[in-house]
Amino acid sequence: MNKDFDPDSFAPKNGQFIGLPYTEKEARVVLLPVPWEVTVSYKAGTARGPQRILDASYQLDLVDWDIEKAWEIPIYWKEIDAQILKISDETRKMAHQYIHTLEFQLPVDEGLLEIVNQKCEEMNSWVYSNSKAFLDDGKLVGIVGGDHSVPLGYLKALSEKHSDFGILQIDAHCDLRKAYENFTYSHASVFFNALEQIPQISQLTQVGIRDACEAELSYAEQHSERISIFSMPGIRQDLFTQHKSFHQICEDIVSTLPQKVYISFDIDGLDPKLCPNTGTPVPGGLELPEVFYLIAAIRKSGRQIIGFDLCEVGCLSDWDGNVGARVLYKLACEMGIKVN
Repeated sequence: MNKDFDPDSFAPKNGQFIGLPYTEKEARVVLLPVPWEVTVSYKAGTARGPQRILDASYQLDLVDWDIEKAWEIPIYWKEIDAQILKISDETRKMAHQYIHTLEFQLPVDEGLLEIVNQKCEEMNSWVYSNSKAFLDDGKLVGIVGGDHSVPLGYLKALSEKHSDFGILQIDAHCDLRKAYENFTYSHASVFFNALEQIPQISQLTQVGIRDACEAELSYAEQHSERISIFSMPGIRQDLFTQHKSFHQICEDIVSTLPQKVYISFDIDGLDPKLCPNTGTPVPGGLELPEVFYLIAAIRKSGRQIIGFDLCEVGCLSDWDGNVGARVLYKLACEMGIKVN
């Protein structure tokens, strides 16, 4: 660590998150950007979310209200891979063409679909190999998307390290569709794929859900031994009727999770005033203090946060990057803190 680093000074634009001074070798937490948005089904832009987050991070201050001297947690930002972004841009054009013909019920080009699925599989392999290398080096890893399809390879790498873990998913959507729009690795299918392919995931707890299809809810019901849904309407109902406090709701959520927890944070789990340029915004989401309280509650329960992803941050405004950077800092600190 640079002895001259001053946590009270301005952040140097050194290519590191919030201008932190840590090297890859020193890092406890590695942030791995995945600039990908091939299968997005509404608004694009999330492939450049990681860069927007990094750019906005330089104006953040370093105090975390739950963790003393959080800035001492060694966090390292891996440089954004320009080749992955280039492949995403090229493949996105093909996916967009396929989606257009599909939605307007025109003849579809199955060749395009095959290429898109192949490129998405290659992205999954890239995420797997890169995250596995960091895990093998003793690092904790946070994925920075990109759309919500990107963490699947990382989850597979984690499953080789941990025989049993749960996922806390903060999201407006269930993401339990099977091959949405015929894309095997759609952003809307990530947790269907995870549950079907990774038996080490013993629990998926979804929080903030308010946009779902019948097939997803049916799948969740059929797999109720592994899936718990805390919908946004349900949470608000408990709060409005004073049936439960938010603290009690958080206790209920945390109680569903095993000892080891992965946090998957789709930014659209928040109310869209906080993320107006995310790919698929849905009104009526969680507030930032609510989410931070829940994340801290996992650590305070004695559970171990073994990994996370932050996805779907839009690139069209500094506001989206600002909120994304604050969420990313919270996730990295809560995972990276050493608990006695």
